[in-house]
Amino acid sequence: MAKRTSSKGPNFALGIDIGGTFTDIVVYEAARGVSVAHKELTTPQAPHHGVISGIRKLFDAEGIACRDVSRVVHATTLFTNALIERKGAPTGLITTAGFRDTIEMRREHKYELYNLFMELPQPLVRRSLRLEAPERIGPDGEVVQALDTDALLAAVAKLKAAGIATLAISFLHAYANAAHELQARKVIRDHYPELFVSLSSEVAPQIREYERTSTTVANAYIKPLADSYLELMGHEIAQLGIKAPLFMMLSNGGLTHMDEAKRVPIQLLESGPAAGALAGSTFGLRSKARDVLAFDMGGTTAKLAIVEGGAPLIAYQFEAGRQQRFMEGSGLPINISTIELIEIGAGGGSIATLDALGLLKVGPESAGAAPGPACYQRGGTAPTVTDANLVLGYLDAATFAGGTMHIDPALAHAAIAPLAAQSGLSIEDAAWGIHSVVNENMAAAARVHVAERGHHAGNFSLLATGGGGPLHACEVARRLGIARLICPPSAGVASALGLLMAPARIDRVATVASRLSDMDWRAFENAYLKLEREAVTVISKTVVKRSKVTIARSADMRFAGQGFELVVALPKGTYTARSMPALRAAFRVVYGKTFGHVPPVGEIEIINIRVAASAIIAQGELKVASGKHGEAGALKGKRKAWVGARARFELLPVYDRYKLALGLAVRGPAIIEEDSTTLILPPKACAKVQRCGNIVVDL
Repeated sequence: MAKRTSSKGPNFALGIDIGGTFTDIVVYEAARGVSVAHKELTTPQAPHHGVISGIRKLFDAEGIACRDVSRVVHATTLFTNALIERKGAPTGLITTAGFRDTIEMRREHKYELYNLFMELPQPLVRRSLRLEAPERIGPDGEVVQALDTDALLAAVAKLKAAGIATLAISFLHAYANAAHELQARKVIRDHYPELFVSLSSEVAPQIREYERTSTTVANAYIKPLADSYLELMGHEIAQLGIKAPLFMMLSNGGLTHMDEAKRVPIQLLESGPAAGALAGSTFGLRSKARDVLAFDMGGTTAKLAIVEGGAPLIAYQFEAGRQQRFMEGSGLPINISTIELIEIGAGGGSIATLDALGLLKVGPESAGAAPGPACYQRGGTAPTVTDANLVLGYLDAATFAGGTMHIDPALAHAAIAPLAAQSGLSIEDAAWGIHSVVNENMAAAARVHVAERGHHAGNFSLLATGGGGPLHACEVARRLGIARLICPPSAGVASALGLLMAPARIDRVATVASRLSDMDWRAFENAYLKLEREAVTVISKTVVKRSKVTIARSADMRFAGQGFELVVALPKGTYTARSMPALRAAFRVVYGKTFGHVPPVGEIEIINIRVAASAIIAQGELKVASGKHGEAGALKGKRKAWVGARARFELLPVYDRYKLALGLAVRGPAIIEEDSTTLILPPKACAKVQRCGNIVVDL
């Protein structure tokens, strides 16, 4: 991308995705529909250092002027890691008198019924920092007992003396009437303006005390970190000369402005993986694949999201910090809108070990960016997946990460040698074992995730992104029974590209708890209108005034007497008594799809109402330069690489992705390289470049 300073003003969008190992920087020029990217090793102790270094290198290399950046979009795993690693701020909690132990009692549910040694996740706030205030609001929103502000201030004083920096307030039935929580915040700010305060009525204004309190505490726990980090990142980017607004990616696959991100930072927990899923749906549609499994493998973790009908599935609760990775109920419930995905402890930095039985295990422990895999030459000595891929010949030491860093094959061999000696294998066989085990780990997790949602993996295409995705995708697809693989352009930085494709989006929720037959339809419609006004007010600060805002309504519905609900997309309003048959029909369709059978009779009730407001921000369509050199021009040479199906090294052709002609068939075994990733084709596979830029592999 040659240096340009547009006479019409700024015309570049900048995407920044901080992962556990690499920080991806992408610049997109809307006028020409082209993008350029750079990978920088993440700097865990000061994440902004890696970001600023990466921006400078990319802008210098491409001749881009900072003043010509019109939009900056950012995603990070920083807040997720802080929550999982328990590195948030000292947090206090104040509840209604008698409810301080709600977050420890949970739901008195054993996620492993017969495990006598089962461990539950410890609350983010220890008991001595959980205090109470006399007050009571009923489920109908009526004030039963006024808030005792003197007792409240005494509790806060005690918490301050214990060293808290942030405070969560979760009063009983605050979802029905927020008056006492709002009053409490005002009183606290008058006396302790330095305290960060999170209210359950703003963070998670919906029924169910434990989940609401858990979400509010988690928000308070990361709020000081989010506030200082976002302020620092905004300042550092501005110091470069970039005057464009900084937007944050939310877990729901949308963007928001900085003030909203700071207000409720818990919305950012799954921001990076959400961007990858969004890229997966976008590139899948370009290949006319509406049902895809978006598989993103990075340096620390792999993520998988189901894209159905061209859109990622949305969930409205997930669990953070699970004691057992795949065991529901073993983590902290977080009530936010998020793209539904599964994270697997499998990445390029995943460490291989032998267990007590001498069996090979890979992950979830990772070498991360520091020290990183042994071949990175940064002090790491443990054998990792990246080291194994280098030994197997799948990676080119000279062009790794676009040539921005040099990796050493000798160090990779040295790291795997002790493991090979322990297991009685050659170094090459041990490396193939590491590669195979991590593939099976990812395939097994994907198989369960897809089956739990009522699908068969073989009915999907697998869309591979991330630096490690294309390296492992063909093997993962084979294990899942998937016949078609899609590898989009710039696959290694697809999550950062996804940031620049994301719309602005805000979700709002409120509890109504009424049977359809008893519904006050005017109040019901007004409740939706109130949420829509709130969402549009926030979204208007993210998009230009002429942008069209789309509103989608949904509701949490169930048969009366059931314990939990299904989220049902509803027809557009205005709602009146005449809307009842349409709402009932919408619920019965979702119920039948979920459970396979719908009871012939039964009262239906709506517990929560939901609004999603969205607006398109990105302009122009990403274009991809198509190679015109044919097979001869694209062939870079040959490299000795391991062919697993034949259990031996062979001399494989290595192709330059950027020079592959449209429609050219590349038959495996072969290697296709680009700056940010490498696609490994097994025997009998056939890859073709489509006009949209995707490589489609027929397995």
